[in-house]
Amino acid sequence: MKAETIHPVENLSGQLELPGDKSISHRYAMIAALSQGTSELRNFAAARDCHSTLGCMKALGARIKVEGTTVGITGQGLHGLKSSWRALDAENSGTTIRLLSGILSGQEFTTKISGDASLQKRPMKRVVTPLRQMGANIRAKDDSFPPLEIHGTKLRAIHYQMPIASAQVKSAVLLAGLYAEGTTEVTEPAKTRDHTELALEEFGAKLEKRGRTIAIHGLGGKNGKGALQARSLDVPGDLSSAVFFIAAASMFPESHLYIANVGLNPTRSAVLDFFQQMGAALSVVNLQSKQGELVGDIGVKGARLKGGLIAGDLVPLLIDELPMLAALGPYTEQGIEICQAQELRVKESDRIAVLADNLQRMGAKVEQRPDGLKVEGRSAGKLRGAEIDPRGDHRIAMAFAVAGLGAAGETRILDADCAGVSFPTFYGELRRLTGG
Repeated sequence: MKAETIHPVENLSGQLELPGDKSISHRYAMIAALSQGTSELRNFAAARDCHSTLGCMKALGARIKVEGTTVGITGQGLHGLKSSWRALDAENSGTTIRLLSGILSGQEFTTKISGDASLQKRPMKRVVTPLRQMGANIRAKDDSFPPLEIHGTKLRAIHYQMPIASAQVKSAVLLAGLYAEGTTEVTEPAKTRDHTELALEEFGAKLEKRGRTIAIHGLGGKNGKGALQARSLDVPGDLSSAVFFIAAASMFPESHLYIANVGLNPTRSAVLDFFQQMGAALSVVNLQSKQGELVGDIGVKGARLKGGLIAGDLVPLLIDELPMLAALGPYTEQGIEICQAQELRVKESDRIAVLADNLQRMGAKVEQRPDGLKVEGRSAGKLRGAEIDPRGDHRIAMAFAVAGLGAAGETRILDADCAGVSFPTFYGELRRLTGG
């Protein structure tokens, strides 16, 4: 496991183009494999998680050709997947195992799917429950954890009222709805990212949206009407990855950063609104719609950030960005407080506990709570360099690499390579933009 040493810097300046959006890449790959014809996906995410999805779809019979960041996927139609001779390996990707569970529930064969030690500790009951209501036959360890054994069967349409806002659960049910007779509806308690809905429509599925309810019309059995069609698509730059550089640039008065071709989907861009509420100097230009997704460029200058509270409906909209925002807390005037975010306990790590531990190692004043944490601002004192243990969590590693840029002394990130789960070139880009 490789460690990375972070040195204090004076600013962050230059231009950055980000790897393709993880969330969108996952969804395009899965739906392309269910479509008729060959799809071309450009700027596909370099993240290991998304290549785990490609590996699973290939094992299920899709023909996949990877040339740099362009991926060609030849699907055999909605019912063209084949049984894999071995268990599918989602590795560290919760998105892969949860979304694929919806697709596999409607097949005519049995599939086993698992992942690494971290993934095997992540709860699947929230996905298994609605899929079972649709008629799926799914077995799980302790009825909640991977590995999963999914016996595909004929599914029935349901109206599912989600108890907890989760884009992954919503997506699994909508993907299963492709195989159900009739119309499957999902009502979410708070708005979550809608990449699955946009991707399904782009490939030809029929959806309807009424407030927080999304309905998908099943394409029925083998003789059902309609089919998904292959598409040629560009994946926008990953906004969640941009957040690490927005935070870093905001920390230093002399920073000037330009981030090109970033996905600005309204269900994801709440993080930019939050930065602006804190006083960040952000500008968005060249805004345009590409294949249903908003894309634009972001300019960032250094600013004195106020800090703020993240709670309620804002939590699911910022769920992936919370580690960076928490680690940014000591560089703000009032600090950062995160509430009603117990979901962080069951991510790639217990992110609440790991954030609190590593912030305290750097000298931050932190109050850990069951559903979040409170991080004191500048008045609690300057951070000092420390040895950071991200516990194999990519977002924790990157968040503390950024925090280390403004700390006194060196910061050493253990198991730094875990950042490759979402952003393999992260440290190189950070060094380039800081002159390191």
